[in-house]
Amino acid sequence: MSLLTSWLSSPPPDAAIEIAAGRLSAAAMGSRRGTRLTAHAVEALPPGAIVPSLTSDNVVDREAVAARLRSLVDTLGTRVSRVALVLPDASAKVSLVHFDRVPSKRADLDQLVRWQIRKSAPFAIEEACVSYTPASRVTDHGTEFVVVLAHRSVVEGYERVCADAGMYAGLIDITSLSVLNLLLATNPPSGDWLMVYMRPEDTSIAIVRDGTVIFFRNRPESDQDALTDLVHQTAMYYQDRLAGQGLVRVMLGGSGRTPQALDEARHSLEERLGSRVEPIDPTVAAPLSDRVDVSPELLDALTPVAGLLLRTHREVVTA
Repeated sequence: MSLLTSWLSSPPPDAAIEIAAGRLSAAAMGSRRGTRLTAHAVEALPPGAIVPSLTSDNVVDREAVAARLRSLVDTLGTRVSRVALVLPDASAKVSLVHFDRVPSKRADLDQLVRWQIRKSAPFAIEEACVSYTPASRVTDHGTEFVVVLAHRSVVEGYERVCADAGMYAGLIDITSLSVLNLLLATNPPSGDWLMVYMRPEDTSIAIVRDGTVIFFRNRPESDQDALTDLVHQTAMYYQDRLAGQGLVRVMLGGSGRTPQALDEARHSLEERLGSRVEPIDPTVAAPLSDRVDVSPELLDALTPVAGLLLRTHREVVTA
């Protein structure tokens, strides 16, 4: 589900880095030690240095972000030149697109995907980076794809600030899809399960059926009322349009605008869905080699980068 071409025939990146509003996170995964995280670091950003947006430049203070990126990488204690990069959900648009018939040639499919999503794109499709991957079962009724759309200038802005810090961003994904890759690497159960991932500026929610995404939505608000609304709408759509037979698992992670936001969200989800809500823990699939005590804040910071690293090692979901 990357925005750009995946390194399918290249060695894994030196590290994965997430550039989020207010924070940078990084992790490295040693190839000789399985999927264990061998190094990690978190660095705060000045307020307003990154402003996630689908249609305008996200990197507002390029010099400050580049300086913090260099500091972040130095903290890792390992040489970093090639990175996998995680961008905010708000910097891209995710859609599920259905085709009754799929062209056999990749070039023809590329054109078909672009033609289909141009109607809902908030800018000219010629200015877009587009990536897609099969999302659901292939049947006589066609195929669905997860399509990720971002403005080329937005992606280039993130690439430039990485270059300023001495790094090449060769693989790019967004936060919620990286979290999904993490969960898919933990041998999730068969059947339908729900992921809710919160950030102070937005919330993303996805439903997965037998390993394939059947629903995705991102909402810019992250307060309790907005989440309750989003969960209610999702539950109705799941039952009415997706032939939902019940969720076997509900996963919640991230952080909100207040320290209590995640606990409040958990209680709200359990009350609305009648299911136990489990925390998203990246160390289940990608343990830390140093065995440090992991705070909720560190878990939140490591989740997307661990998910993208697992993808580069296992290609759980590919573009």
